[in-house]
Amino acid sequence: MNLSRETLWLVVGFAGQIAFTGRFVLQWLYSEYKKRSVIPVSFWYLSIVGSALLLAYAIYREDPVFIAGQAFGSIVYLRNLQLIARSKHLKD
Repeated sequence: MNLSRETLWLVVGFAGQIAFTGRFVLQWLYSEYKKRSVIPVSFWYLSIVGSALLLAYAIYREDPVFIAGQAFGSIVYLRNLQLIARSKHLKD
């Protein structure tokens, strides 16, 4: 199967959107399981994956609003992972 360039970028865009939406489903199900609002670490990893794929798609589409939004989000997700790692390190 030979995908066109446009089709390939649509796949990247949809994969990013699926990962990005999946993080909310993950957080909801995990919170239901714990019976309280909880954000698991995997939420932040899915955020990074989804954001990176959507950023690549936004760059391909040359959409400055979409690019700015996804680039800023990645900084927040990475910082949350740093804080989580630091917190775990301090507990050990």
